[in-house]
Order: sequence, then structure tokens, then C-alpha cells
Amino acid sequence: QVQLVESGGGLVQSGGSLRLSCAASGNFFRINVMGWYRQTPGKQRELVATLSAGGTATIAESMKGRFTISRDNAKNTVDLQMNSLKPEDTADYYCNADGVQYIYSGPYHPRQYWGQGTQVTVSS
Repeated sequence: QVQLVESGGGLVQSGGSLRLSCAASGNFFRINVMGWYRQTPGKQRELVATLSAGGTATIAESMKGRFTISRDNAKNTVDLQMNSLKPEDTADYYCNADGVQYIYSGPYHPRQYWGQGTQVTVSS
């Protein structure tokens, strides 16, 4: 099992910055891909950014140049630095873990885990 705990959401003015953090804990050796998704009421959850253990990053087009994802494999954390925030960035942001290696040199299991979400509100 993997537990994900997010922090760092809040209220910010348009043009401002926020940093979201997510810490993974549990009985595992490594997580393949960690990342962030967001969701607004009535809409599907959408990709924000992901980062593999090997360093491959994926960032949604509308967030490129504004959002940066980073992770610490040793600490099992992933951060999302959000700059130049816009009102349309307002959403609940969820941390995601995709692919879990439970033991050293073992296979990655196709499991997904989600955090409880943290709210980001950008005022105009």
C-alpha cells in the first residue's frame, strides 16, 4: 500500500505562485511515476504534470512555462511549483503514484494511488 499526503494548497491572487508537495509512505521500494492531476466540479480529472523515477517529465500544454515538477526519489516526494497562476487554475489538485516496485529489483506493479486532494483557488 502507498499513502499519499498533499500539502501547500490555498488562496492566491492571479499572477501569484504556490508550491504543492506530496509525500508517499508505505511498504514499497520505489514508485515509477509520481505526479499531479486536477479536477473542477463537473469535469474530468486532468493531467497537470508527472515525473518518472528516471527523470522523464510530462507537463500539460497549458501549464508549460508556468508549472515545474520535481521529485526526490530518496524521500519519495514530488513537488509542483506553480507560477503565474490564473483563475482557470482553480481546482482540487491530486497527487498520483503510478507503478509501484515493492521490493528492490522486483517488478513494477501497475497500481495507482491517489492523495486526498488539496484545493487551489486563484482569485482574479
